[in-house]
Amino acid sequence: MTKKQLKIVTIGGGSSYTPEIIEGFIEKKLQGLLPIQEIHLVDIEDGKEKLDIVGGLAQRMVEKAGADIQIHLSLDRRESLKGADFVTTQFRVGLLPARIRDEKIPLKYNLIGQETNGAGGAMKALRTIPVILDICRDMEELCPEAWLINFTNPAGIITETVLKHSSIKVLGLCNIPIGMVNKIAKLYETDTKNVKIEFSGLNHFVFGRNIFVNGCEVTKEVIEKIKDGTEISARNIPNFSFPADILEAVGMIPAGYLKYYYTREKMLEECKRAAQEEGTRGEVVTKTEKELFQLYKDKNLAVKPKQLEERGGAHYSEAAVNLIDSIYNGDGEIHYVNVRNNGTISDLPDNTAIECNCMVTHDGAKPLTVGKLETSVRGQISLMKAYEELIIQAGVTGDYSAALKAFTINPLINDSEKAKAVLVNMLWENQEYLPQFKEWFEKMRKEQVSNFS
Repeated sequence: MTKKQLKIVTIGGGSSYTPEIIEGFIEKKLQGLLPIQEIHLVDIEDGKEKLDIVGGLAQRMVEKAGADIQIHLSLDRRESLKGADFVTTQFRVGLLPARIRDEKIPLKYNLIGQETNGAGGAMKALRTIPVILDICRDMEELCPEAWLINFTNPAGIITETVLKHSSIKVLGLCNIPIGMVNKIAKLYETDTKNVKIEFSGLNHFVFGRNIFVNGCEVTKEVIEKIKDGTEISARNIPNFSFPADILEAVGMIPAGYLKYYYTREKMLEECKRAAQEEGTRGEVVTKTEKELFQLYKDKNLAVKPKQLEERGGAHYSEAAVNLIDSIYNGDGEIHYVNVRNNGTISDLPDNTAIECNCMVTHDGAKPLTVGKLETSVRGQISLMKAYEELIIQAGVTGDYSAALKAFTINPLINDSEKAKAVLVNMLWENQEYLPQFKEWFEKMRKEQVSNFS
């Protein structure tokens, strides 16, 4: 029986990450695992130049590999979504200038400025929620059976938004767990297939527990190995180790982003130093992207350049493409995804999104039961989940009070006066991307509150 030819749509197709996912799709096509007929790379008018550049490279990659895949470039999202089988999202509302504001504004209040954590991550979520829901409404009309594979950050919050406010089938994706697996494999000089880690928690707030290498349980051994500063974090997280006594006390491997919580003051000083010297991460990425797109323009380039690994998105292709492969072929492989809790972590509400190991089949992801969280992390994760739920409420409805509560309880803010000041400042700086807060802005203007910068 001839397999159905697949149509894949990537929203945010002009991203510098795109060659990574194109490479993955080409490999799956040539292996006979994914019968991809067409890939639509979709972007907005402001992203047209980058879309044309990366789209040209994608076309050259397909031709060089001899893969029979049609590459389409489009600024018309609705037209591209018609009849799609899989939709991947990797967009950034407000582009890199918005990220840089997310990083810089909190520093004015002596708060960590970071893309997915603290005030910056909250504001990124508030900008992104209206757009992801617009995309879902289009999908409900134009490709209701399609799977949405979300890589847009903050991935857990965005995935939960879709789960709660859309009928679309969605799985959220992050490269952090798979990066941790790869680095532990490197520690033991073995193949990643020989490394098994049980992940439990939330996106960018996840812990690796019960680590097995070559069939042997080595959790305590791994903790000992990384106490000396051996780095298993992502490339875009400052390279210093967790305190050894914390690693031992927690008894699990925290994802690199948890440095922002366990070593908050040290990370704040590092953010300040970086902003003064080489620039915030967003400013560094802006320079990296300029270099990448210069490479992408080269008509002789027909493969993903090695320099893309410096961008911080390594393993995206591996995660996203393998996940689509497992859904399409129903192979039952284990993936690390953001999925509806439904009792998997008994300490958290059933209708929220968690990050954990899942067996993936034609029907989607089936979480492997975690049960109760360890006492050492239960309170932290429950607090972070409450923060996420409040940010989603604010992002969907424009409820200022919900946003203020979310900012106040976030461990990287945790001060009501700072929470209000940084929230109001960031709302005004982002108002063109926050239609849900229209009434709040009108109210503030009437009260003649118009300049918080």
